[in-house]
Amino acid sequence: MKHVTIVVPEGNAVIACITGSFHIMSTANAYWQKMGNKPRVEICIAGFMKELKLDSGFLSVFPKNIEEVKKTDLIILPAAPYTDHLFDDNKNLISWMTAQYKNGAEIASMCSGAFLLASTGLLEGKTCSTHWEVAENFRLLFPEVHLQTDQLITDENGIYTNGGAYSFLNLMIYLVEKYFDRQTAIYCSKSFQIEMDRNSQSEFAIFTGQKRHGDEIVIKAQEYIEANLEEKISIEYLSSKFAVGRRNFDRRFIKATGNTPIEYAQRVKIESAKKALESTRKTINEVMYEVGYSDVKAFREVFRKITGMSPLEYKGKYNKEAVV
Repeated sequence: MKHVTIVVPEGNAVIACITGSFHIMSTANAYWQKMGNKPRVEICIAGFMKELKLDSGFLSVFPKNIEEVKKTDLIILPAAPYTDHLFDDNKNLISWMTAQYKNGAEIASMCSGAFLLASTGLLEGKTCSTHWEVAENFRLLFPEVHLQTDQLITDENGIYTNGGAYSFLNLMIYLVEKYFDRQTAIYCSKSFQIEMDRNSQSEFAIFTGQKRHGDEIVIKAQEYIEANLEEKISIEYLSSKFAVGRRNFDRRFIKATGNTPIEYAQRVKIESAKKALESTRKTINEVMYEVGYSDVKAFREVFRKITGMSPLEYKGKYNKEAVV
């Protein structure tokens, strides 16, 4: 039997992640036994506090004393929004998780739980996902982690992470398949009505740019790109405009934003196109020309690369008038 520990961090942990994880894992265990098997997992909710009040005191959690958990096989770390005190408040939990991982435990973090997980140092050099809204702050705090916010779930060396908000449900289905089997995962997927095998959160992301890096030249270049959507801008033009060598400009831009200048321009253009497709009656071609594309095939390819959908599919899904 595997031991699963759903940990409760100090701070404003997301109660839905705690209760949802417990409910799905318990349901999987019950179904597993119904199929004639012995119990597969033992689940506990544990923390370093006797009571944790959440959601402005509206809800309380009474976790088991985590010091009584000497050995566990899977740690589930719920979303815990980043604050200046998050790491200091959870020093003991960070040490406990690190020791358990070194002793063979796997760790699954949900949404912003990635901040606590990264603070252990266990994510260094590894791929990680989190909510797209906190990606810029995460990159600033943990530049050594390979953040991939387009991925819904990452799985590397016994460490699992997932994207934002209620996509933790997809991670739980993924873990059920890992710890039970495909049939049990399908049952839980149907029972809780969670889509199976979702692997991207690209269509949900809103690109806002990354401007907290402090490189004034790069900020000016970003602002120029954003103000000139209709133009086809080359790296050579930008680097010469701001009097920086091409290679140096490219290197500085990537270091500051995590994107090449071309990738950044594509993301800004596609974000503008998404908003137009969501809220106007404009055709795909009209939107395409407005954001500086003249080749339908190229526009469609870049749009799909960034969102995971074609422009037509995106418009059909998010524009009410288009559906009518």
